[in-house]
Amino acid sequence: MATAAETLGPSRRPNVREFTAEEQYYIASQWQLMWRKFKRHRLGLISGVLLLCAYFFALSYDFWVPYDFEDRHEEKLSSPPTWIHVIDNDGNWRLPFVYGASDFVDPVSFKRTYTDDVLNPHPIGLFIQGDLYKFWGIFEWDRHFFGVVPAPGTEGTTIHLFGTDDLGHDVFSRTMSAARISLSVGLVGVILAFALGIIIGGVSGYFGGTIDLVIQRFIEFVIGVPTIPLWMSLSAAVPVTWSPLQTYFAITIVLSVVGWAGLARVVRGKILELRENDYVMAAKVAGSGNMRMLFDHLVPGFMSFLIVHLSLQVPSMILAETTLSFLGLGIRSPAVSWGTMMQDAQNVRTIAIFPWLMIPGAFVILTVLLYNFLGDGLRDAADPYR
Repeated sequence: MATAAETLGPSRRPNVREFTAEEQYYIASQWQLMWRKFKRHRLGLISGVLLLCAYFFALSYDFWVPYDFEDRHEEKLSSPPTWIHVIDNDGNWRLPFVYGASDFVDPVSFKRTYTDDVLNPHPIGLFIQGDLYKFWGIFEWDRHFFGVVPAPGTEGTTIHLFGTDDLGHDVFSRTMSAARISLSVGLVGVILAFALGIIIGGVSGYFGGTIDLVIQRFIEFVIGVPTIPLWMSLSAAVPVTWSPLQTYFAITIVLSVVGWAGLARVVRGKILELRENDYVMAAKVAGSGNMRMLFDHLVPGFMSFLIVHLSLQVPSMILAETTLSFLGLGIRSPAVSWGTMMQDAQNVRTIAIFPWLMIPGAFVILTVLLYNFLGDGLRDAADPYR
C-alpha cells in the first residue's frame, strides 16, 4: 500500500498531517519526540500544569486574596482558620457563609479562644470591593476574588482561610504573597547559575589545556567550601539598610554563587565528548568561530539534559532560600517569603497551639515534590528513543 508521500506525486510538498503515524514519528524533530514522550508521563505533566498555575496565582496574588499581606486584624489575633459553612444553625442549606466570632482570653494561661456567633451568619461573595492594588503592577483595581459581602452588621467580620498570626496578619494572604518571592528566587537563582555553568564549563571543555586546568581547580575549590556557612556569611554581609528589592537580588546572587559549579563540570564532560564528532570538524572547515561552535553546535547537542538539570535544581534553590529566611538571613521585612513566615513556628508551643502557622511549610514541600515529579518526566522524555 502506497504511503501519503508516494501518492501525492511531485506536484506539491506533502503536509505533515498527511503522513501516517509511523512516518510522522520518523520525521519528527527531537523536541517533538520529547513532547510526545513527556505527555505519556501523567504525573510529570500534571505537576507541570500545577506549577504553571502556582506561578500564575503568585504573579496575580492581589486579586485572589481578600486582604493585603500587611493588613492587621487586631480583633483576630492568632485566630484559627475560618470555617466556611453551607448549612446554618437551623439546618437549612444556603450559599457559603461564615459566622462572626468573639474571643475570650484565659486569665491563667493567656490562651485566646474564639466562639462562633451562630445567630449572625455573613455570606461570602465573589469579586468583592476591597483595598486598592495594582493588578500585575500595571493598573489599579479594588476587586478581590472573594470576601465577606459588605452589609449592615458585617463590620469587623473577616474571613481567614489559613487563620491569622500573633499580629493579626491573614496567613492566607501572606502565603500567597510569599509565593512570589519563594518561587521566583529559586527560578532566577537557577537561571543565573545555569548561565554561569554553561559558559564556564563550555569554555573549559572546548579550549582545554591551561584554561581547563585553571577552571577545574577553581571549581574544585568552590565545591569544597561548605554551602550553608558560605550562604550564611554572604547573606549576613548584605547591608540592613538595603531595600527589599535590593535584598531580593542580593539573595538571588548568593544562591547562585556555588550553584553553577556542579553544572559546569557536567557541561565540560559533555563538551569533551561532543567536540570529537565529525560535524564539529565540518563546522570548523565551514569557518565557524569558537563561540559559534560552542553555543550553536555543541551546547544544543545536550540541551535536553540541561532542561532536566534546570527543573531539578529549582527546588534546591527554593529550599536554600527558605533555610536562609528561616534563620533570619534571607528576605527581610516588610517583604515576606515562606521561610520568613516559618520563623513564627519554630518552637513546640507554636506547633501545638497554633498549627496553622505551619501551612507555608506545606507549600514548600508541595512545590519541591511537584518540581521533582516534573524533573522525572523530563528526564524520561530527554531520551525519547528508549
